[in-house]
Amino acid sequence: MNPSSSPLLRTWAWPLLLALSTASGLISALVSDGWGDAWSWLALGLPLAVMAWFGLRSPSRKAR
Repeated sequence: MNPSSSPLLRTWAWPLLLALSTASGLISALVSDGWGDAWSWLALGLPLAVMAWFGLRSPSRKAR
C-alpha cells in the first residue's frame, strides 16, 4: 500500500506541515537570534500567506 494514497495522509498533510512550521517559528523566535529571527518571520508568515491566498481567491461557481 502506497502511503501517499492514504486518506488520512491526504487530509492531514498540509495542516500538519503548517502546524510544524508555526511551532518551529515560535520556538525559533524565543530561543535564537540572527538567522533564527529570519526563520521565525518566514515560518510564522507561511500560515498567514496560505490563509490570505485561500481567503482572497474568488469563489468557485456553484454547480447547477
